[in-house]
Amino acid sequence: MKIADLYIRVSTDEQADKGYSQRDQHERLERYCNQNEITIGQVIYEDHSAKNFNRPEWTKYINHIKKRSLKSTLVLFTK
Repeated sequence: MKIADLYIRVSTDEQADKGYSQRDQHERLERYCNQNEITIGQVIYEDHSAKNFNRPEWTKYINHIKKRSLKSTLVLFTK
């Protein structure tokens, strides 16, 4: 069984206005998982700048998956 964690992020209001809102991304990823029989594990929302990869929620996520025994088989994201 495939289990996917969803990583959903925008860094600017402009991105959200152009159809990349967190809600839109979540709906697309959820639809993909449903169509491909993938169970959704955890959903991670991030709104931190993409200038570098020092993203607080991503860092928490990585630390979390290193500690848990059942690991997801996928991390899905858009763009």
